[in-house]
Amino acid sequence: MRNLFFALSSSFLILSCTGGNNRSANTNLQETVQKDSSLQLVKEMATNIVKTGFNAGDGYNEVWIRDYNTFITLATKVHPHEQIKEQLALFFKLQGADGNIADGFVKKSSLKNGVSDYYTITSPLAPAYAAHKNTVETDQETSLIQAVHKYIAATQDSSFLSQKIGDSPVKDRMEHALQFLLDKRYNDRYGLLWGATTVDWGDVQPEHDWGVHLDENSHIALDIYDNAMFLIALDNYMDLFPEKKEKWGKIRTTIADNSMKHLWDEKNQKFIPHIYIKDSPFPKDFDENQIYYHGGTAIAIEANLLSRDQIKSSLDKMIKNVKDADAATIGLTIYPTYPAGFFKNKGMYPYGYQNGGDWTWFGGRMIQQLVKNGFTQEAYEQLQPMLERVIKNKGFYEWYTKDNKPEGSGTFRGEAGVLYDAIELLENTGKQ
Repeated sequence: MRNLFFALSSSFLILSCTGGNNRSANTNLQETVQKDSSLQLVKEMATNIVKTGFNAGDGYNEVWIRDYNTFITLATKVHPHEQIKEQLALFFKLQGADGNIADGFVKKSSLKNGVSDYYTITSPLAPAYAAHKNTVETDQETSLIQAVHKYIAATQDSSFLSQKIGDSPVKDRMEHALQFLLDKRYNDRYGLLWGATTVDWGDVQPEHDWGVHLDENSHIALDIYDNAMFLIALDNYMDLFPEKKEKWGKIRTTIADNSMKHLWDEKNQKFIPHIYIKDSPFPKDFDENQIYYHGGTAIAIEANLLSRDQIKSSLDKMIKNVKDADAATIGLTIYPTYPAGFFKNKGMYPYGYQNGGDWTWFGGRMIQQLVKNGFTQEAYEQLQPMLERVIKNKGFYEWYTKDNKPEGSGTFRGEAGVLYDAIELLENTGKQ
């Protein structure tokens, strides 16, 4: 892997030395991209895996909104659009009275006797389905808004926004979901959304063996991932409904300003992991701000919070973290990790799962943002090890160990979706 990286770096040396000759550099890069057969191969593999269904992967039965949001664009290319809308509509049919959105749903027929103490959310609007909500998260509502926007952008089928679900059209249910976050997850003191303490974008809190439900033991905190996801959702919502900009535009400005005011560490040029509303679940002598959050930073870039210089600095830090950790890609969730024993969930050991596991699911989103912000050479370089392991392992896996071994769910559609989108962006760079 390391040899591949250096070979790529050498092959791009001429591009780095061209100075202002950006047109020549872009032309050379485009030629390289067009000749790279691994890009087409991974796109074909991604297409084939998304063709096979909508659940997150073979380790999960449910259609999960945070995953669906990241492969829905590809899904529109390989599934009937009515089927895509049906999946989106089910999330709205299972929406809570307060506007909240569930994590995922399954068919009741897949459950023993049709009931479960986990899938407890039901609705007469979707009698054949049951859902669950991981309450430590604050990204289900924003993921659904983003997914709807991606569907409309890909299909131009804006009629879905007027589709009635129960007594309310989709457009009203979308606003109800946004309002839920302001009503139930907004901290007045900091002017930001809150959730439980998790690792970066993760969904596991430290206080429990499993760790997915808020209770009296949870430690409430503010982080960049939740708030950046909200900003993206607000941008998407206002793009679909310009007439709503007067209300939601002000909220967007408040969240963006407060994210940088309270969560951005100007001295260290990074986002701090958490602001705790009361106290931290970790020992008092633990300096949590030594940890760099790769995933949340990528989402913050997507939310247009960072300048071009800050994006470059962030990428440099990610690359250094990968080197220092002796890891494989910038999908490395965090660096350094939380020490052993800080999470009761035994899967959250150092460099395990979300505690430093390597997730292309977020690394691929960083690649997308690099392309969108003009760092196409860097994007191509950092994409290579992600492509290499997909090809080597003959499939898409949920996450990878520090020494690049696949773990978790196979056929992980979220990884397939973000890689497909990243490759498409690279292929279209420089095209008119």
